[in-house]
Amino acid sequence: MGDILFLAHRIPFPPDRGDKIRGFHILKHLSEKKRVHLIAFADDPADLKRKGGLAKYTGNRSIIWRSKPQVTAGLQALMSHRPMSLTAFDNQPLRQAVDNILARHAIDTIFVFSSQMAQYLPARPRQRVIMDFVDMDSAKFAAYAQGSKGPMGWMLARESRLLLQHEKAVAARADANLFVSEAEAQLFRERTGADRVHAIENGIDTDFFDPAAQFKRIDSMGSLIVFTGQMDYRPNIEAVTWFVETMLPHIRIAHPDAQFAIVGRNPTEAVKALAKQRGVMVTGEVADVRGWLAAAAVTVAPLKLARGVQNKVLEAMAMARPMVASTAAAQGIDHRGTIRVGSTVGEIAEAVTELLSDRAKAAELGAAARRQVMERYSWEARLAPLDEVLGLPLRSPRRSAA
Repeated sequence: MGDILFLAHRIPFPPDRGDKIRGFHILKHLSEKKRVHLIAFADDPADLKRKGGLAKYTGNRSIIWRSKPQVTAGLQALMSHRPMSLTAFDNQPLRQAVDNILARHAIDTIFVFSSQMAQYLPARPRQRVIMDFVDMDSAKFAAYAQGSKGPMGWMLARESRLLLQHEKAVAARADANLFVSEAEAQLFRERTGADRVHAIENGIDTDFFDPAAQFKRIDSMGSLIVFTGQMDYRPNIEAVTWFVETMLPHIRIAHPDAQFAIVGRNPTEAVKALAKQRGVMVTGEVADVRGWLAAAAVTVAPLKLARGVQNKVLEAMAMARPMVASTAAAQGIDHRGTIRVGSTVGEIAEAVTELLSDRAKAAELGAAARRQVMERYSWEARLAPLDEVLGLPLRSPRRSAA
């Protein structure tokens, strides 16, 4: 029985943001079955210092610093007729690291985490290839393109078109193609015609995200509304801007003491500027998001664009917090009515207002949400189908690389 080579576009540790959370738990699960060798990029200096946390889950680890400017990646994309999503992650040292591992170890499975990393597959791999797309990136860029005009709209439409070609080619070569939700998997089947497509949903660590766990609390702030997320990520930026500019004014009519906390690392200047508005605070990175979730009277996820399963929603549910989500953010989550969902400014603002007004109902809703998460979203249960995928027979010969 051979080893696994795990390729990731971002080092999956510490598991403190969406992609790293999924990557970490999958890697951990795989390490319980076979020896796993990790090759990944890092784009945060702090991650380089903490990579030792993966030692007990991995054999060899090669972490490559990624610092290519976007302008360079964009020019390379235009000159090579490739999507920028690939040129941004095109790196010769990482390519050499892959060659070295494949030459030195008996690898029978290559697990590719995100479509950007498929470019590092051997031209004719003898190994089983498991491709975790997570989300359908071409669909995301298509949605961006619809909301953009001029050169930016053209670039986004080009990115979507070229990524779709890439996704089709990669899916045709993989033994299994994974997505974070059945809705995302079905969209991929419809748009690519691919087979061997499976949904492997995200889970949540309900022991860590537990309102009764030991963590640093923050002082209660009354009618506190909390949003959590990576704050240099476009959908999150759009979500908090939309909330502050359109929904918060309606909520503050009934609750003038309402405060909105935007909790997450790397807030852009546009996000920081929102703190100039009354009742809005931008925390930046926090040591432990659980303190803010526990203090929230209501949590929100008003995303206009969302793909797959939103970890921020599962985390709030696990912390027994009442959650109000947009239709897009709730899609793919089996919440059984334990979160409030709205599709318009009015619906979301009204749901938040009602929960702030009726704290007993809010507490009841939060408790029901935690019960649903514990029953439905443990990582052990969500990743169990991976064992069947790991047992797929090797196929040879392989077709040419995408």
